[in-house]
Amino acid sequence: MRRGVDFISRYILKGLEKSLLEAEVRAVMADPARFVKDPLRGGFAQALLRTERKVIPAAASWRQWGEGLEPEAVNQMARACQLPISVAGALMPDAHLGYGLPIGGVLATRGTVIPYAVGVDIACRMKLTVLDLPVRDIERKRERLVRAIEEETRFGIGASFSDRRQHGVMDADWAVSPVTLANRDRAWAQLGTSGSGNHFVEFGIFSLPEPLNGLPPGEYVALLSHSGSRGCGAAVCEHYSDLAMAQHRELPKEHLHLAWLDLTEADGIEYWGAMELMGRYAAANHELIHRHIASHLGSEVLLDVENHHNFAWKERHRIGAIDQDVVVHRKGATPAGAGVLGIIPGSMATPGYLVRGRGCAEALASASHGAGRIMSRKQAQASFEWTKVRRLLRERGVHLISAGIDEVPGVYKDIEQVMAAQRELVDIVGKFEPRIVKMADAGERAED
Repeated sequence: MRRGVDFISRYILKGLEKSLLEAEVRAVMADPARFVKDPLRGGFAQALLRTERKVIPAAASWRQWGEGLEPEAVNQMARACQLPISVAGALMPDAHLGYGLPIGGVLATRGTVIPYAVGVDIACRMKLTVLDLPVRDIERKRERLVRAIEEETRFGIGASFSDRRQHGVMDADWAVSPVTLANRDRAWAQLGTSGSGNHFVEFGIFSLPEPLNGLPPGEYVALLSHSGSRGCGAAVCEHYSDLAMAQHRELPKEHLHLAWLDLTEADGIEYWGAMELMGRYAAANHELIHRHIASHLGSEVLLDVENHHNFAWKERHRIGAIDQDVVVHRKGATPAGAGVLGIIPGSMATPGYLVRGRGCAEALASASHGAGRIMSRKQAQASFEWTKVRRLLRERGVHLISAGIDEVPGVYKDIEQVMAAQRELVDIVGKFEPRIVKMADAGERAED
């Protein structure tokens, strides 16, 4: 703002104490009406009063889990809770920078949905399937398991099947939005595929210390996958995010990606229908991947667990001692209601966990969705060498089929520290140790 720069320049030129400048600026911004007649500060104060901002300070309280989180991710969470539609928030211990809401951010709003608080990869989700294969097959029949992954799904931007997979989701109402209708054919071609970025399909050893849903304690071969709604979901996000931002041009730049749609109006109703369809579509992708791989191996399914982590839900929560109907956005956060099962992965060489939610009210019944990145993809490419990474993978007993250097274990936080930081959010039920891992080839643009 020009008036703000002018105030700072005049303050310095007058020889006033520079160490107090930041406090002076904050004071004027906090209460501009108090300074409108001040000879030095008046112009800045009047400009602030003329600027109509719908964002107000501390509209919603929020709490953070975990220490040493990326400062700008914390700032993003704080800004999200300044929105006039915000009711409550929570920041998970795997948090890192995102668009609008940080990855690992949970935000409850009233009667509205924020497309970028759901995320670009709508309904990105996890699925764990325990199979009746002998644990020794992980080593003795490794090539057979590798073939099953490579033949029964596809990786990469635009990856598709020429012989299309069949699923009832394609008979749903794709005319719920013009975007889903226009992308239906592409969605069908990509049905059962895995995409790129941090998406993966992997075999591992699943350890279960206590009985679960009829499955006795023990060690098992399990299949774990992570992916979302592919190109169609991204198109839905782009279209409705643009609509939301066009409707809220009054928002300052730092809040623009938090623009919302009203769920009583046409665009909001349409987005919600498209989002829910993308949820069904993403679930169908995982169902097909797991069904075809199990069939390829002639294996029976002993246990299935799955969950979204880029989605919005209409839920009832006790917030400020009052039960309220809210829309809970979990962007890179796992639903963790009391007794609800979910999956929190680590990296290609560190464990993932099957968890049971504890229904923590302050966390809006949520938990982390993984370990969380500690560096950008560009930083990772400059920081790691495959020679050293492959040595680590061999030490951990991991066979990597393919991946980019920007997805190696060192780009992620310590999953054990992340799990320790959320003990009041989830209980650990089982542990998954990756052994055979496939991700998109190096050089693929990330779509996570």
